[in-house]
Amino acid sequence: MKVDELRNTYLAFFESRGHARIPNHSLIPENDPTALFVMAGVHPLVPYVLGAPHPSGRRLVNVQKCIRTIDIDLVGDQSHLTLIEMLGNWSLGDYFKQGAIELSYEFLTDSRWLGFPVEHLHVTCFAGNDTVPRDDEAASAWRSLGIAEDHVHFLEDDNWWGPAGQTGPCGPTTEMYVDLYPDAGDDGRTPGNGDRHLEIWNDVFMQYDKTREGRFVPLQQQCVDTGMGVERTAAVLQGAASVYDVDVLSPIVATAAGQARAAYGEDAERDRSIRIVVDHVRAAVFMLGDDAGITPSNLGQGYVLRRLIRRAIRHGRKLDMPGEMLRATAESVIDQYAGAYPQLAELGGTILSELSREERRFSTALTKGEAELQKVLPRLLERADQVIPGDVAFRLYDTFGFPLEITAELAGEHGLTVDRPGFDREYAEHQKRSKAGADKTFKGGLADASESVQRLHTATHLLHQALRDELGAHVQQKGSNITAERLRFDFSHGKPMSPEEIERVQAAVNDRIGDDLPISMQVMKLQEALDGGAIALFGEKYQKDVKVYSIGGYSQEVCGGPHARRTGELGRFRIVKEQSSSAGVRRIRAVLETASS
Repeated sequence: MKVDELRNTYLAFFESRGHARIPNHSLIPENDPTALFVMAGVHPLVPYVLGAPHPSGRRLVNVQKCIRTIDIDLVGDQSHLTLIEMLGNWSLGDYFKQGAIELSYEFLTDSRWLGFPVEHLHVTCFAGNDTVPRDDEAASAWRSLGIAEDHVHFLEDDNWWGPAGQTGPCGPTTEMYVDLYPDAGDDGRTPGNGDRHLEIWNDVFMQYDKTREGRFVPLQQQCVDTGMGVERTAAVLQGAASVYDVDVLSPIVATAAGQARAAYGEDAERDRSIRIVVDHVRAAVFMLGDDAGITPSNLGQGYVLRRLIRRAIRHGRKLDMPGEMLRATAESVIDQYAGAYPQLAELGGTILSELSREERRFSTALTKGEAELQKVLPRLLERADQVIPGDVAFRLYDTFGFPLEITAELAGEHGLTVDRPGFDREYAEHQKRSKAGADKTFKGGLADASESVQRLHTATHLLHQALRDELGAHVQQKGSNITAERLRFDFSHGKPMSPEEIERVQAAVNDRIGDDLPISMQVMKLQEALDGGAIALFGEKYQKDVKVYSIGGYSQEVCGGPHARRTGELGRFRIVKEQSSSAGVRRIRAVLETASS
């Protein structure tokens, strides 16, 4: 069964059991600052698990793309991936443990669906602890369906599902494993204790809500959240040696191996590097092609993306991949997944351009950083403790853009370790100094004082005025967040913008950029600024004397700065996404691009 067929079979089964199909969500969770990425299919559904009614009903099913960075050091083995596709079904106050287990059992074992032999299945249930009792209810349900007593196991840590972020729904789980070597006899090992059993599905029984104080409060409604990994399940169904050998991933592996001019499957260390390149490029393609418009940066999701791209480059260099080494692999990812995720093809040019830009940027940094490390290596190798000091690792990071993870990898190749606590102290001091400097000058959601941030900040003023011209004077800024890579702008408006409205607003901003308008600042009394037509944030507290920034005769706003000198410095303005932020508030994510990008 190929991956496309597996997705469709799963959706068809649960739709036939009364589940409504819901769409795939963005990789970035909405309204959850405690998590960088959607790590499980339930993440976007947390409000409904907590009791809000879902417009599609109480039984739901979908295929959700997820990012898992917690196991990044295991990527390249037989079963771990950074980006995974998760098949999920949910019961929001409908069926619970018995019903969920019956559905899982039928889909796994019935010959009309996956048809796994019952004797090849093992399951684990929650062993209990001082706070929550052992889950005998789930174990009993499995036994009633024909799972043998010695194939039902109890574990504690592996069978408790914490919230997607720091707070939220959680509860005991039951996990389903396939015995990959059923003829090997009873070796006494339980699932999760070696390579014999592969976990493919997990039913989570949401019974509690973890509060910020760390308490576990019973949920108003009992819910079920299940997750079946597409790649792992496909590997078993296809008899593949690893998740990298299933039908959608094996052509990408072949492309990467071809780039490296290396035979895949003959050398374990080389195979691991090929797999890391494939995995990280695949995850990067999905991030760059996400609705939220993730781009490489030194903060948040952008930092994770940058880390993945740069780690892929590092392993590409180990494989002696030539030139822009990631492009061919990325093109293969797009080819393999465009059918299921058409936005990857639609944004293919942007994805490849961003990858190439980051690759060029990092290749320069890597060359300089490696040269610097080679300079100090003789002295470091003479140290009795064989440790790279934290200040040295931080200088590589701060001066050359050399990530700590790659310093650690290079150190390991020479038998050295890195003083990570020392690095963390240096980094914390750097952040403290940066924040102190920024606090003297900036406010209102600016990440730093860089020219990129200044240009994007100026673009928000143009955007604000363009929105008011297009949608009406009711438009008021409700918040912004600006990094060196993108802007996020929240504004009052009661309905989604049409594609035509978005296009006209984008064109208006670019027209003003093309006019190369001068940007000036005056200090005046607040009332004088308001009387003169300047926009000020509703409800914001100002001093009596305020700064007013004027962009030609087009825009005039009360603002603390900083800004570019002329609009012609900004580049091309592009709206990446327009979406809801909260009731009556819309959110625009946008970027500035160079004329050649």
